[in-house]
Amino acid sequence: MPDSAFAGIRGLALFAPMADKNFTALMRGAYVQNFPAQIDLIAEGDPSDFLHVVLSGAVDLFSTWNGRDTSLTTVRPISTFILAATIKDACYLMSARTLEKSRIALIPSRDVREIFDIDGNFARAIVTELAQCYRAVVRAQKDLKLRTSLERLANYLLRLQRRNGGAATFGLEFEKRRLASVLGMTAENLSRAFKGLQPYGVTVEGSRITIGNQADLERFAKPNPLIDAIPAYGPA
Repeated sequence: MPDSAFAGIRGLALFAPMADKNFTALMRGAYVQNFPAQIDLIAEGDPSDFLHVVLSGAVDLFSTWNGRDTSLTTVRPISTFILAATIKDACYLMSARTLEKSRIALIPSRDVREIFDIDGNFARAIVTELAQCYRAVVRAQKDLKLRTSLERLANYLLRLQRRNGGAATFGLEFEKRRLASVLGMTAENLSRAFKGLQPYGVTVEGSRITIGNQADLERFAKPNPLIDAIPAYGPA
């Protein structure tokens, strides 16, 4: 594995507490691969042979059923997926595909479990990571089940605005059809929701969003720190 990838992975909170010899042993069977955009990496139901680490690019975690599909989260550098399946030696519950050209490290799941058994610091870091993922899922479920589609979109825009430093004008993270899927809407409902936010000062030009009346939008959205911590849709 290239030294640059080695250093980036070592700096992750998941791997930083490990003993050096255990990290070296863990990386011994790992390798790095470059993938073009829109390449399927894993399929739900497949055995979890590898823990993946996104070093560059972006990965969409999604699921399909009965002719329908939904995007669940976006994984960006530097971060892992899907840790829970690796630790449980269970099948993947989500599929993954690249959204853009991506560089990904693949660490054999068997090696992760072996080091988990002998390195207490690594084990505690894994528990912490899984707890963070669980809390992100709870927040996402509350967002989906307690809010209308218009409220979900309003709060998503406020979260995205904060990620962009509070600017009044900013760009969407991805194309609108995928945003609709992440927010649990159809593309048609998303279009109607954007129009529904116009009275609260939201204007849309392509992928550019402008919040013209911050106070009005916040009064309508009622952001809640028990739901809207950033990111609301985290890695799994």
